[in-house]
Amino acid sequence: MSALFTAGLIAALAASPVSAFWRLPCKSPIVVERADPIVSPGKVASHLHTIMGGNAFDFTMDDNTTRTSTCSSCTVIGDDSNYWTPTLFFQHQNGTFESVNQVGGATVYYLQRQGDGETLKAFPPGFRMLAGDPYKRSGGDDFASQAISYNCLNYNGPAKPETGMFPNYNCPDGLRAQVFFPSCWNGKDLDTPDHKSHMSYPANSYNSGACPPDFPVHLISIFYEVIWDTGKFADQWYGDSQPFVWSMGDPTGYGGHGDFIMGWDPALLQRAVDTCTADSGRVEDCPEFKLIPDTQAEGCRIEPKVDESVSGLLDALPGCNAVQQGPGPAKQQTDCGAPTTIGAGSNASFFTDLTGKGWSYTGCGTDNYYTRILTGASESNDQMTNEACVAFCDSKGFSVAGTEYSKECYCGDSIPASGMPVPGVVGNCQMKCSGDESEFCGGSALISLYQKCTGSDCVNTGGGGGGSGSGGSSAPASSTASSPASSSPAAAPSSSSTASSSQAIVQPTTLATTAVVQPVSTAASSLSKSSSTSSSSSPTTTTNVSSTATPTSSSTPTASSNPSWSYSGCFTDTVTPRSLPQWSNFNGPDMTNDACISFCDKSGFPVAGTEYAGQCFCGAADVTSGLEQLSGDKCSMACTGDKEQICGGPGALSVWTKKSTTKRASSAIKKRHAHAHVGAHLKTHQF
Repeated sequence: MSALFTAGLIAALAASPVSAFWRLPCKSPIVVERADPIVSPGKVASHLHTIMGGNAFDFTMDDNTTRTSTCSSCTVIGDDSNYWTPTLFFQHQNGTFESVNQVGGATVYYLQRQGDGETLKAFPPGFRMLAGDPYKRSGGDDFASQAISYNCLNYNGPAKPETGMFPNYNCPDGLRAQVFFPSCWNGKDLDTPDHKSHMSYPANSYNSGACPPDFPVHLISIFYEVIWDTGKFADQWYGDSQPFVWSMGDPTGYGGHGDFIMGWDPALLQRAVDTCTADSGRVEDCPEFKLIPDTQAEGCRIEPKVDESVSGLLDALPGCNAVQQGPGPAKQQTDCGAPTTIGAGSNASFFTDLTGKGWSYTGCGTDNYYTRILTGASESNDQMTNEACVAFCDSKGFSVAGTEYSKECYCGDSIPASGMPVPGVVGNCQMKCSGDESEFCGGSALISLYQKCTGSDCVNTGGGGGGSGSGGSSAPASSTASSPASSSPAAAPSSSSTASSSQAIVQPTTLATTAVVQPVSTAASSLSKSSSTSSSSSPTTTTNVSSTATPTSSSTPTASSNPSWSYSGCFTDTVTPRSLPQWSNFNGPDMTNDACISFCDKSGFPVAGTEYAGQCFCGAADVTSGLEQLSGDKCSMACTGDKEQICGGPGALSVWTKKSTTKRASSAIKKRHAHAHVGAHLKTHQF
C-alpha cells in the first residue's frame, strides 16, 4: 500500500502541469468539540473534532455565518473558512484514553493542480465538502483511500514511507495526519446529502490532473497536515499494536477524514488562484494576501457548547464511540448517556465578571517585561485573583488593573496602543490564577485587563467571540502588522519580504507565550498615586521590577559540547518579528543549549538562540541584524532541561553561532534587520 501510494504521488507530481501552491498556517484550534455543521447540523455530533479557522463556527452554519467571524486561527485576512479533523487519543493498557496534543496547529495547502486546458476556480460561496470516511476500518487502492495518509516524523533518523494507516512504530517527532480533498466539482451543488457526491478526484490521480466529464469544474485543491505529539508516549506502548485511536473509536487510521466549509472572500480567493503562482509554498509570497501575527491567530478561540470533558485522561472517548478494529465498517452507537444538549457557550469563562464591583473586563492585552504597559503600583503573590488585583489597584487610586503570569498584578490609568487587546479576539490569557484555578490571570507577557466603570458603561467588552462582528478578515483598522506568521516549517534557511495587514491588528510587543517555566515575578510595591488626575499621567513613584529567575553560578552559558559552535552573547529578541524567526519543535521542559544547537544545526541553520529558559529559535546568519547586545545578566534563566546551563531570559536570547559563520553572523547582528524568514519544510514529500 505504501509503495503504491508513493509511486502514485511521484507519478502525479511528474505529470502535473503546474507546481504552484501556498501553505496556510492555522496556528491553533478555535475549539475541540463534538460539533460538525456539515454532517450533524443543529445537534451534537457523534465524535470529537479539532476545529481551526473562523470564530463564527457553530453547530449550524451557512455562508453568512462564516463571514461574521471576528477573528480566525488561520493567518490570511479574508479567509474565515473552517477546517477540521478528528481528535487523536492514546489508549492506555487499562482502557482509559488520554488526549494527544497538536504540534503547531494545522497547515492547509492550497495547490494549483489543474489539467491541461483547464481553468482553475475558487470555491463558490456556501460550498462545503468532506474527505475520508470515519467508519472505514480497512485500506484500499482507490483514490479516496490514497487521499488519507500518515507520515511518521523523525528528524534525527531516516525517513520512513508514508502509510495509509497508523504506523506500528514510534514517531519521535510526531505523527502527521494528511487529508487530500477531491477537487473536481459538478458545477451545480454546493453540498449533497453524503457531502461527497458533488465532488470527484481527478480522472487519473487523487491529487492532480484533468477532471472527469461529469465533474467539469476544477477547483483549487486543498490538503491538510496536522501533526500530533505522539512521541511523548514512546515509553508507554504495550502489546503488539500501536496504541493510538481516533476520536470515533478508530485504532487503524483508515477512518481518518477532514471537513471544510468555505469562508473565503470569493474574489480574493479567485485572485490568489489566478496570480499566486509561486512554487515556494510560502503564503507570504502571494501579493494578494495580508496576514495577521501568530499571537493574534493563536488567541482566536470560542467557548465549547457541549458540557463534557474532551481532554486529559478520560474513562471513555467523548460520545458513544467504542473502539472498533474492523475490518468491516464501524457501526455508529447511540444511547450511551453522552451529552446531547447544545449550551449557550458564553465566552464569559475566559474572564472574571467584576461589573458588580465596578470593574469591567477589557480583554487580553500584550505586555513587555522591559517596558510594562501599566507602570503604576504592582504586586505578586500566590493568592492572586482578578478580584484581588482590582481591589489592590482600586486602593491605590488607579483605574486600570491587569493580571499576568498567574500571580502578578499591575496598575495604571490607561492602556497604551502597544498593549491594547485586539477587538473580537479572546486572546491567550489562559494561565490559571495562583489564588483561584477557576479564573484566568493573563499569560506569559499577556495581561488580563480590567477597567473601572460606572452605570451603563459597566459592560465587559473583551470576551471576543464570533457571530456578531462585521467579518474579522475584512474589517479595517488603523494599525498594521509588520511581522506576519510564517507558513513554512523548519528546514533550510531562506529569506523573504514581510507582509502587512489591514485587519484589526494591534502590533505586538510581547514575549513568546509558550515557555513552560516558572514566572518571573515582580517585586511587590505599595505605591501611592500622585495627585494628578490626568488619565495619562503616571504615579510620582515608579515600580521596581526584579527578576527571581534561577541563574546558574555564572552569567555566561556553558560551552557547547559541539566544537563547531561558540557563544556570541546575550541579545535582545525583537519579538515582532522574531530575531531568530524559526521556532524549534521541542520548546518546554527539556531545553538545553546543546539541544537547541543540535536542532538548528541539523535543520541547516547557522545561528541558534535559547530564551526564557525553555525556548529555542534558529535563524540564518543574515537574520540577526539590528539587535542590541545586552549585559550578561539579562540572560540569567536556568535551562529547563539543565539547571547548570543558562537559556536566555525574558526577551533576551543566548545566541550561539556556527564557527564557520560566527564572524559573519556577529557582524550581521549589528546591522539593520533584514526581515528574513524561513521558507522550507521538514517533510519527506514535496509539493
